[in-house]
Order: sequence, then C-alpha cells, then structure tokens
Amino acid sequence: MENKKRVLVSGAGGFIGHHLVRRLKEEGHWVRGADIKYPEYDASAADEFEVLDLRKAENCLLATRGGIDEVYNLAADMGGIGYITASHADISRNNILINAQMIEASRQNGIKRFLFSSSACVYNQSKQRDPDARPLREEDAYPADPEPGYGWEKLFAEELCRYYYQDFGFETRIVRFHNVYGPLGTYDGGKEKAPAAICRKIALAKDDGEIEVWGDGEQTRSFMYIDDCLEGLIRIMGSQYHEPLNLGTDELVTINGLVDIVAGIAGKRIRRQHNPSGPQGVRGRNSDNTRLRATINWEPSIALEQGLASTYRWIASRVESERSSADTTATLTSQPGDNSEPKKSRVVAAKPRLAS
Repeated sequence: MENKKRVLVSGAGGFIGHHLVRRLKEEGHWVRGADIKYPEYDASAADEFEVLDLRKAENCLLATRGGIDEVYNLAADMGGIGYITASHADISRNNILINAQMIEASRQNGIKRFLFSSSACVYNQSKQRDPDARPLREEDAYPADPEPGYGWEKLFAEELCRYYYQDFGFETRIVRFHNVYGPLGTYDGGKEKAPAAICRKIALAKDDGEIEVWGDGEQTRSFMYIDDCLEGLIRIMGSQYHEPLNLGTDELVTINGLVDIVAGIAGKRIRRQHNPSGPQGVRGRNSDNTRLRATINWEPSIALEQGLASTYRWIASRVESERSSADTTATLTSQPGDNSEPKKSRVVAAKPRLAS
C-alpha cells in the first residue's frame, strides 16, 4: 500500500480505539494498540497490543517506540454523565497524567503527528442552558467554564497541544467529540452513555414496560455513530489544521426522543419513569460543523435512527445471551433432589477503565 504508516492507538482496549484499530488495519497500516486492558467484546486487530498503564512516563515511552509515524491518543478515564459527575479527582488526575506523558513521549520518540481526543465537555456551561441549544462553535469554549473535572482536564490538554506546537513545532491535532455511540461500546456497569444505557434498558423491558430516565428527559444532545467518528478522525489527522475541531452531528434530539426512537426499533411500547434527582449534565448541547466542513470538506452523515438500529441489535443480542446464560446457571444449580442452599455469587470490583 502506498503511504503505509506505523500507527499507535492509545486506548485501543476501549470503544473508539478498538474500532479505529480495525479501520486502520483495513486501510493497510501497521498498528500498535496500547491500553490498560484488552478490548472487552472482541479481539483486537492490532499487529501488536501492549497492556500498559499510560499514567506512567516509562510506559508511554515504550508505547511510542519503534518508528511510529502517528499517534491517536484516545486513552482516557471516562464514562457517561453519572460517572464523570461523581469522580472529578480520579478522572482529572488520571487523564492529566496520561495526556502529559503521552505527548512528551511522542515528542521524544520523533512522532510525526499526534492527535488528542478532547470533548464537547470543554464548552462554557452558560452557553448550554437551553434545550434548544444554539450549535456550539469552537470559540465557545472561552471564556472558560467547562464541565467540572473531565471538562477542565480536557481543556488544559488542548492548551498543552497548542504549547507543544508553538514551542517545539510538534504537529498536533485536536478533536472535540460529541457523544459517540455504536456496537462494541460499554452498555452497563455505570460508565455507559445515554444511547447504550437506553438500548440496554429497553432490551431488558417487556412490551408496555417502564424504564427510568434521568431528569425530565427534555435535555438535548446530538449523537454521532462510530463509523462517522472514525472517518472524521482519519481526515482530521491528515489535515493541516492545528486548532480544535468539533466532531459530531448537528441532529439535536431530546432524551425522551431518544427513548422513543429506540422503542420503535425494538417494536415495544415503553413508558418513561423520570427521576429528577438523576445526573443530567447541561440542558442542551449541539455541534456546529461549519469549521469542520471548511477544513476537511466533510461532516458526519449517518442518521440517528440508522445508527441506533445497529447499536440496539448488538446490545439486545448481548442482553439476551446474558439472560440465557443466567437461566442455564439457575437450572444447573437447582437440580431435583438438591436441597442445599444456593451458592452466593462472588462480586468482584471492576478495575478502572482508562480507555475511550
């Protein structure tokens, strides 16, 4: 393949990173994946996969060794709104360490281009108080008032990328993700985002059943399917633009509307039980793609209903498989003539996930 590259994807055990490794391999590149864990639902397509804690400088130097051309730095301690509003100190510490160590290791090892995965959580909260949100332009991050914890550390890392470009001529790219979803993403355990959580709840619910929705459900977001995300990442990496760029759709939907779309895909009638004390984040957030279109002559185009259909099918199949497995286990542990007490399950605490 012409222009074949050696690429590192940090966070390759996570949702976006795992998909990106596969896409880069399909394009013929040599790919190393690095993360604190292996992918959860599928084997990695990487040529090399190294389990490394990227909060440590020596591990970042290891990950970026060997003539790597490009680094997609997707490694992060992150999750849905419930997680990021409850873990400010851990998230901020972990991600500041990862990002500072990764960019410096990449510079020391002569990486040609470094892409940092930022977030729409960097935007000024005062501009996101209305559900009918005006799409956010890149300059709306200032004056700074981002999401506590996660938003502040992302905004700082953006500035760090700017400093490395200004001071060292180090080629950096900055992508602000707006709510990425799709198959092979976390759908339970507390770190899942709204589309996956709603798909799981509806898959578990009976027809004419009820699911919990945090807040009144009128908060709004835009959601981008994983295939559009990958296309955007690769195009932005190949661009000559060094400043932050939004990467998301401008198709605004309420959380109640998201529930209705997934219920329609599932063929179920679903009632919503609103929980006003549940975390909701900002009232409304949408992506302005004007600068993205001008820079790379492209923007995400996969319709929400289309992406949710694929996502729901995958999550529903996982839920059904888990339910069948649980039924089989229950049958095996309650055989006729066995009067013993059922064994208690041993609960193992999950390790922190440091991947996008």
